[in-house]
Amino acid sequence: MFFLGQSSNSTIESTLDSTLDIKAVTEKKVSAIQRFWDSINWDQIIATLIEKAIYIVFLILLFILLNRIGKLLIDRTYGNYSKKQALSPSRLKTLHTLINNAFQYTLFFFFLYSLLTIVGVPVGSLLAGAGIAGVAIGLGAQGFMNDIITGFFIILEQQMDVGDYVRLTSLGIEGTVTSVGLRTTQMKALDGTIHFIPNRNITTISNLSRSNMQVQIDVRIIPDEGYEEITAILDQVNEKLKEKYSDSIQTGPTLFGIVDLGNGNFAVRTTMYVLNGKQAVIKEEFLAQYVKKLTEANFTIPNTPITLK
Repeated sequence: MFFLGQSSNSTIESTLDSTLDIKAVTEKKVSAIQRFWDSINWDQIIATLIEKAIYIVFLILLFILLNRIGKLLIDRTYGNYSKKQALSPSRLKTLHTLINNAFQYTLFFFFLYSLLTIVGVPVGSLLAGAGIAGVAIGLGAQGFMNDIITGFFIILEQQMDVGDYVRLTSLGIEGTVTSVGLRTTQMKALDGTIHFIPNRNITTISNLSRSNMQVQIDVRIIPDEGYEEITAILDQVNEKLKEKYSDSIQTGPTLFGIVDLGNGNFAVRTTMYVLNGKQAVIKEEFLAQYVKKLTEANFTIPNTPITLK
């Protein structure tokens, strides 16, 4: 019984000691938190928050003002430029959107930089880390950036426009331009195929819609039937049709003379320069009238195949 009572007393004393230790640790932690709480300079924190809030409000108002002034200047410059330059509405709209986006991105970058500086974020360290990541991303996006830069200069230099008929020599593609973007250009071929071409692949553009086009018409004849009479008839047709297409024919028509097609075949050639897009209609009309008038005058129009060796 003596030993049993002694063991119970030891257990009770141990439990009391553990409880006292936990209580002491808890009081110590509470005391540390209380000391930390009491050591905070609330007046300084509130003053700092008010100061930074004033700076942020001022910063927002400043950048709102800069944004409005920048947009006003861009719109005014765009309006003056569109009145002076004979550009298509699609090209003008693309340039306007491009300049606006560049201005917005630049303004947003400086706003974010200023905001982080006011808050106290170490912008220099962030930029250093972002620079390393930017190099990795830039290597992957190099092709994309080449598309953007090339597309910008295609639009800026007016190398081609929607509706132009162009030939991309390096790609072997020819057709009508349906869309000119900063990343890709779309072209419709004569068979209806739509080509989507990354701008970085466009190296040489042959624009067939920017100047007058040459029309060359060869009428096969038999010179022995009377070359002078034949050319006289062709001159009459030229004078008549020149008046009819006076708005489209820019130079000529000029009777070049007789040309050798090879293997004893001869033709009388007529050349002229016409407005782009009118060459097919005018060539068909002149050739039809040549054949009609020569046939009515009993001149032979050879139709045998021409074999070149």
